[in-house]
Amino acid sequence: MSHSFEDLGVPEALSSDLARVGITEAFPIQEKTLPDSLAGRDVLGRGRTGSGKTVAFALPLVSRLAGLAPGSSRVSRRANRPTGLVLAPTRELATQIDRTVAPLAKAAGLNTTVIFGGVSQKHQEKALANGVDIVVACPGRLEDLIKQGLLTLDDVRVTVLDEADHMADMGFLPVVTRILSKTPQGSQRLLFSATLDNGVDVLVKKFLRDPVLHSADNAQAAVTTMDHQVLVTHADDKQALIEALASGTGRRMMFTRTKYRAKKMAKKLSQAGIPAVDLQGNLSQGARDRNLGAFSDGDVRVLVATDVAARGVHVDDVELVVHIDPPAEHKSYLHRSGRTARAGASGAVITIATTEERSDVNKLMKKAGVTPRVDEVAPDSEIVRELVGERAELVAYAPAPTQQNGGGNRSGGRSTGRSGGRSGGSRQGGGRSGGGRGSAQRSGQGSAQRSEQGAGQGSGRSGGRSGGGRTDSARGGAPARNGGGRSSSPRRGSGDAAGSGSGRTASSRSSRGGSAQRGQSAGQVPDRAMAAAQRRRANNRSGQSAR
Repeated sequence: MSHSFEDLGVPEALSSDLARVGITEAFPIQEKTLPDSLAGRDVLGRGRTGSGKTVAFALPLVSRLAGLAPGSSRVSRRANRPTGLVLAPTRELATQIDRTVAPLAKAAGLNTTVIFGGVSQKHQEKALANGVDIVVACPGRLEDLIKQGLLTLDDVRVTVLDEADHMADMGFLPVVTRILSKTPQGSQRLLFSATLDNGVDVLVKKFLRDPVLHSADNAQAAVTTMDHQVLVTHADDKQALIEALASGTGRRMMFTRTKYRAKKMAKKLSQAGIPAVDLQGNLSQGARDRNLGAFSDGDVRVLVATDVAARGVHVDDVELVVHIDPPAEHKSYLHRSGRTARAGASGAVITIATTEERSDVNKLMKKAGVTPRVDEVAPDSEIVRELVGERAELVAYAPAPTQQNGGGNRSGGRSTGRSGGRSGGSRQGGGRSGGGRGSAQRSGQGSAQRSEQGAGQGSGRSGGRSGGGRTDSARGGAPARNGGGRSSSPRRGSGDAAGSGSGRTASSRSSRGGSAQRGQSAGQVPDRAMAAAQRRRANNRSGQSAR
């Protein structure tokens, strides 16, 4: 029988806030851990993704820092000295944790901020300087800020380590160990993990003081709430089968082994009339946030992801998980599959296997403790139609339009849409501040792409900030066609920022019939000056000025 949060000792201000969003009864992991964590004890909670761990640690974290729990007291907020710390392995998980913690903190008069890499740290610096109670952070950026002297952990009273097993898998344990060593001895520590292998047990022994162990379930517990199936198909039919499985009306998550394949698959699905977005490591933070937001909000129904990128992604009502590429090992299978059947709900998990992969998939399932239904299918098989259910209407594919740079006139013809300038920042951490490095990423749903790279720091394709790709030929007599309508200078390697003058010498500041200056790249020489320039180069190889 489920208990109410009040029965478990949760302060009324916080339980009321949960009730406003429909959370009134505690899940097993919450029932087991809350009495001890609210009392200030160190807790080791074992539970899989989707079991309710975030609320389980958010409630004692806020309660004790706000002085609402027995034996706790509130301290004044100080600049660069948080009192609560939550460590998470991925940016997406950190963001989603904050979405749960922030409303509870606000109800108790506290505030939060999120810290992760991939974005400018200026907004994070500002938040810390203004004073913040709870920091939700990824280990790498947090340690960077500590080394820069921008925050100290000397005042931390409650530390939470979420998905510790994932941190171990991603190689974060050394930095996590250094961070935990900077928190005060005797402060409360809560560690949540599905397993205690790969060094997690070392963290427990070193940093948790007489911890209470509570296990709600394990990584395989959700197997019974999932419908596991293996669809064996011919390699030539695999793409059509993927498109069929993606065509339903509900949310689907599809997994690939590589970043390139995730990006390519999302585009292929979108071109087939099934709006899809990708989530993989090559995306800028702004693009990751937009794609995940589009999936979470229901703007697109299909998310194609890699294992690492999808870790910590918590989206409700995912009715189908499809392993496009079977994972390499059984733990990845269980973590991928955990994106469905969350919080006690049911869901289907489909593994697509070619005839050549069938033997390896059988071994994988045995290690995962799964006995799936195995069927040989074609894309139009009755089994596939039953899995898909109602099909959504196809959506005409529209390639992402190129984006003009801040209203500046691009010189002639076609725009590459890669020009600098700040656009499309991250939802968390303040986004990019105009100095970002990531190239523009296009979502597969055909929405307008936003350039992520800052002016003057592009990958060699940026048109620069000043002028937005405008040539100065309009000031003279030569038309600014820029070698066939290209708005940016030729690629000259990373860091070759147009805007430094090397690629933008004014071809028409010299009014002598539009002749090209020698400093220009050939792609920027106006057409009617090209022949003259070529003749001069042929006659004078010594680099004599064309003026």
